[in-house]
Amino acid sequence: MKKRFLGPVALASAGLFLLAACGSSSTASAPASSGSPAAAPSAGSPSSGSASSTAPAAPSGSSSDGPAPSGAVVPSAGRDPASVKFDGATFVVSSKDFTESILLGKITGSVLKFHGANVTDKTNLKGSVTTRTALTSGDVDMYWEYTGTGWITYLKNTKPISDPTAQYTAVKTADAKNGIAWLAPTPMNDTYAMAIRSGVSGPAGSVKTLSELAALTKSSPADATFCLESEFATRDDGFPGMTKAYGMTVPASNVKTLDTGVIYNETAKGSSCNFGEVFATDGRISALKLTVLEDDKHFFPNYNAALTLKAGLLAKYPGIATVMDPIAAKLDNATMTKLNAEVDNDGSDPQDVADAWLKAQGFIS
Repeated sequence: MKKRFLGPVALASAGLFLLAACGSSSTASAPASSGSPAAAPSAGSPSSGSASSTAPAAPSGSSSDGPAPSGAVVPSAGRDPASVKFDGATFVVSSKDFTESILLGKITGSVLKFHGANVTDKTNLKGSVTTRTALTSGDVDMYWEYTGTGWITYLKNTKPISDPTAQYTAVKTADAKNGIAWLAPTPMNDTYAMAIRSGVSGPAGSVKTLSELAALTKSSPADATFCLESEFATRDDGFPGMTKAYGMTVPASNVKTLDTGVIYNETAKGSSCNFGEVFATDGRISALKLTVLEDDKHFFPNYNAALTLKAGLLAKYPGIATVMDPIAAKLDNATMTKLNAEVDNDGSDPQDVADAWLKAQGFIS
């Protein structure tokens, strides 16, 4: 799921809006953001958004820098990250090909370098499946994945788990059988959402929730028009599932399929559709003055991000969790939206954005 290409969002009047896509062309990443982590606003969300920033419970315990028993997953809390040194270790850090994932990869690489590791940067791989395969095959050592993507795309489940802690626990437990470890999750939840432009007149202008959107499909179907990307239009956790969960009947003529980045622009203009698919932590939501509809039935899955790596590598270097888990705890929706916007809206370099944030938070110097 999720795809966002790097690039600044220019003013619509200037016609310079760059396409953005989220995570992978073939998966739910998240929603996002975007992946898809899917797969996606407040207390960690864009000011116009409504999706919550929900965090699964983080692991607790203590860890050591030295090798642990083979297969052991050593929790990180209780150890000072400043004491971790990776002198002599080399790690290959990867990401998917959208802004948020690339930022998370740059953050990871900078932190590992700060603690003495040699880092090979293989961020910006195309697609979720490609990136996951690179991890499982050993071509890369680690990258950030989304709980919803792991659960639905890789582990082949069709129904997401609504509670974020339960979803994280389920995907972590199930993926352990594949030899993949999931470190502590972020509060950030980059899930799917539906958005509408500001200042819409007529019946669509009063819609604030997906239940109200469902009512609009019945009372004024001509106003219930949608801009979607092709994957969301066919996913169980996307448009088909949403319309079923909310009892919507939408004729095919009311749906326009577009690239993800185009959707933001077209939704803001309102000429192609009134409602567009977005990802909750995308900085273009606020930049284009879009308003995210409340998912009042909590249909969309959780797409909390977590650093994934081979269990054997974590067993050998448990200090990876020690230094990365505190960083994950800081990445709520508001923070990630701001960082994404610095790249997508302002045109800043992802590495510069990552390093500036890490220094401001005291993670590197």
